Amino acid sequence: MDTTLRDGEQTSGVSFAGQEKLSIARLLIEDLGVDRIEIASARVSDGEFRSVSKVAEWARDHGHLRKIEVLGFVDDRNSLNWINDAGCKVINLLCKGSENHCLNQLKKSPDEHLADIKKVLANAREMDIDVNIYLEDWSNGMRNSMEYVFYMIDNLKDESIKRFMLPDTLGVLYPTETGEFCMIMLERYPTLHFDFHAHNDYDLAVANVMESVRVGIHGIHVTINGLGERAGNAPLSSVVPVLHDQLKIRTRIDESKINSVSRLVESYAGIRIPANKPVIGDYVFTQVAGIHADGDNKKNLYYNDLLPERFGRERLYALGKNSGKASILKNLEKLGIELDDELMKKVTKRVIELGDKKELISLDELPYIVSDVVNNDEENKVIRVLNYSLTVSKGLRPMASVKVDINGEVYEETASGDGQYHALSKALYKMYKKLNKPTPELLDYQVVIPPGGKTDAIVQVIATWKYGEKIFKTRGLDGDQTVSALKATEKMLNIIEAQV
Repeated sequence: MDTTLRDGEQTSGVSFAGQEKLSIARLLIEDLGVDRIEIASARVSDGEFRSVSKVAEWARDHGHLRKIEVLGFVDDRNSLNWINDAGCKVINLLCKGSENHCLNQLKKSPDEHLADIKKVLANAREMDIDVNIYLEDWSNGMRNSMEYVFYMIDNLKDESIKRFMLPDTLGVLYPTETGEFCMIMLERYPTLHFDFHAHNDYDLAVANVMESVRVGIHGIHVTINGLGERAGNAPLSSVVPVLHDQLKIRTRIDESKINSVSRLVESYAGIRIPANKPVIGDYVFTQVAGIHADGDNKKNLYYNDLLPERFGRERLYALGKNSGKASILKNLEKLGIELDDELMKKVTKRVIELGDKKELISLDELPYIVSDVVNNDEENKVIRVLNYSLTVSKGLRPMASVKVDINGEVYEETASGDGQYHALSKALYKMYKKLNKPTPELLDYQVVIPPGGKTDAIVQVIATWKYGEKIFKTRGLDGDQTVSALKATEKMLNIIEAQV
């Protein structure tokens, strides 16, 4: 049972609009294959009533009405009437699963609470509404007042209740304790249906769900992306692979839809999925270390059963300072680019060099790097920019100082300009004028950021020059636009020097 639209919506700052609830409900049931969904709490607001009515209408028209559940309260007919008027047919009745809650929150004895519950049950039968019961704070009830839990169920087990739902409301259980408590319930009441509802306060929700299933629990509750009160609930994206792979238990969930549904809920909820979250995080199918990419080329040494294709994703090989030849080869294969060994060494060196300046290099940026290496003969340069300093200050013209090696002689010049590159250009031109060296005319200056590039994207500058009667282009590549332009200029100077 997925409770994203009820317990998940209790995440701080999350509120789903009516159309969003309908969209998520449809995806959960028809695309993802969830058995049941809990979509709201009764009596919350007029807006919530309209949202629930919209979902109920869709569910009725598509044969899913009894899969739609609403949290209700022990309040005679109030919750029942709200749910019935909204068009729903299942109430998840919130009862007290610990003596502490019964005595101190309700201020009632167990007998009084039972009498109130039975009144709701009688009304539900009359209204043809199915009832599941939440035993709120059941985990603490089992720890501190087990006889109270037994007393409640002993007096309700023969009533028209479809499921008894066992919440670890405060997320306090650890796996062996979860298994022990669930086993006690299953053995004492073998004819009843029990669900387990985990919370993640100690980061044990998935482990507790796994243990409850291992000992034989009949149903489990999850949310998309682990949304929920405080630290959240057990995330469907983690629970499903654990059941399928670790416990060899099949569900009706379509794994290939998990990532797309998770991303939609992320956009509606406004709660970002952590990049390292299992199965759905941005980075979980990305190999960064070169040794891992090398292992993948050798009988998939670094694969496990969590193949990205299962979840509608693909394996990526990050490009950065930790990249090796194998990582770059994997990305070049994807692009259909083949390089000889010598060029591979140069491209690898360039990727590592650029990776030192930014976190990761994207696949879209790799062709630019290859082009830069192929068209940049570093070994035969006779003009090299050794050092440069760029200064930008409010209210002052940008300044640039540059030191250049020209045929073994070192020259240095400083100039101001209208921008950083303009100042660099003027410093170089001053230097060349003193040396009586010819200089070209800059015809065009184009800045290109690869597709998908972000604020830290590699920048390619394409400069078009006129020297005598010849027009030609040079390219520079770096994480900084001005440095890219300087590299394009350095290439231009070498081309001219070769012709002088």
